[in-house]
Amino acid sequence: MKYKRILLKLSGEALMGKSKTNSLDPEVLEQYSMEIKAVHELGVELAIVIGGGNIFRGGQAEALGIDRVQGDYMGMLATVINAMALQSALERHGMYTRLMAGIKMEQVCEPFIRRRAIRHLEKGRIVIFGAGIGNPYFTTDSTASLRAIEIQADVVLKGTRVDGVYTKDPEKFPDATRYAKLSFQEAYEKNLNIMDMTAFTLCMENKLPIIVFDMNKSGNLKRITQGDEAGTLIS
Repeated sequence: MKYKRILLKLSGEALMGKSKTNSLDPEVLEQYSMEIKAVHELGVELAIVIGGGNIFRGGQAEALGIDRVQGDYMGMLATVINAMALQSALERHGMYTRLMAGIKMEQVCEPFIRRRAIRHLEKGRIVIFGAGIGNPYFTTDSTASLRAIEIQADVVLKGTRVDGVYTKDPEKFPDATRYAKLSFQEAYEKNLNIMDMTAFTLCMENKLPIIVFDMNKSGNLKRITQGDEAGTLIS
């Protein structure tokens, strides 16, 4: 096994699937659950950070006349809704999970305590981190980088709609070419927007590799965990 402990970063928007009206698509939750189960059955220790953009983004606050800090907290609560939905989907397939949040809300999840999170992973539980890091002005990408470092993950796997990092947006430019591997320095110099700068710098300074891959392609998550090249490795 290539990676023994991974941090999987999922976007909230991906949970919408093809729906234009519903924030959560049951088919996407089902698909993601089966992908995660296949990796979990290999004995891999798995932690997950999920965004909240399908429900509310902190960046929307200004347009609505809402204070930026207030908006960011609203976005954090949106990630908890997604985390709870994913938790239910995983448990429906027999996986043991724990939801830990950067904001105290004891009725629905545990507060994030680093040692407890690591213990859950060691016991074979899937740990989902919600509510960001509990502070405004930080994205869920930053949460993923920070939590991965804290739990001593081997890699951050960023699941997206495309199969890696390209020279330019492959959804707009058919002639875009995919990178198989990049150094942190190359990605920075090319301004490739893999993660926000805070998240990217955290990974770079702590020598934590990032793999950007297509989460919607069946079996991709398992292949990457086993060491196959699927996506773009930044290290």
